[in-house]
Amino acid sequence: MPLFEYRCQECGEQFETVVFDRRRQVTCKKCHSARVEKMISVFAVAGGSRSESAALEPGPCTSCGASQRGMCSLDE
Repeated sequence: MPLFEYRCQECGEQFETVVFDRRRQVTCKKCHSARVEKMISVFAVAGGSRSESAALEPGPCTSCGASQRGMCSLDE
């Protein structure tokens, strides 16, 4: 989803907005000014954090058709 971060050059407000059409003019959500600049942001695949042990737990990987974590016949 094309989510971009902007900063208003008029009031300093920072905000995020989804932009499907790059030709659409983005305006500040606080003061409605069109003088906004796109900020450089970090791309994230998933939110939150996972512990190392959770990342190693077996789970549905579509290899055996198991419907729940830990029920894979390949683990036996």
